[in-house]
Amino acid sequence: MRKENVPQDVGLAGPMREVVYAVGEDGRYEAVSSYGWDPKTVALSQAWDLILKELEAINAKVAAGELSPLAWHMTRHQMEPPLLAKYARINRWRIKRHMKAGPFRRLKSDLLARYADAFGISVAELQTIPATPDLEFETHREENGNPL
Repeated sequence: MRKENVPQDVGLAGPMREVVYAVGEDGRYEAVSSYGWDPKTVALSQAWDLILKELEAINAKVAAGELSPLAWHMTRHQMEPPLLAKYARINRWRIKRHMKAGPFRRLKSDLLARYADAFGISVAELQTIPATPDLEFETHREENGNPL
């Protein structure tokens, strides 16, 4: 794509720009800033919609006592057990166990603090599930009037 054809459609990130590479006047690739483009915005919006549906399903399982709030926060932050294991310095098998409601309720404060630190939230937030997830893209979607 040529430099002058780089799309400038405002996407989910709002006024933030990203760097893309395009062919300049001299035929070489150059870094060009772009607000994004509609096909990417649609794809990201669809992905977030799937995540929201998954959060709703997990929320129901947490309310039923099948899963712990840890499972909800992992989904919210798009973390699988191997990734969380690296961030929290906890074995994967322990994380899978802590995703169950019973073992999670018995966790000691130091382990809860490691999980909370990995997610960048407080221990109190880790032990609960918000009524509505605070996903940043929702704010930008409403501000920009995107019907996606």
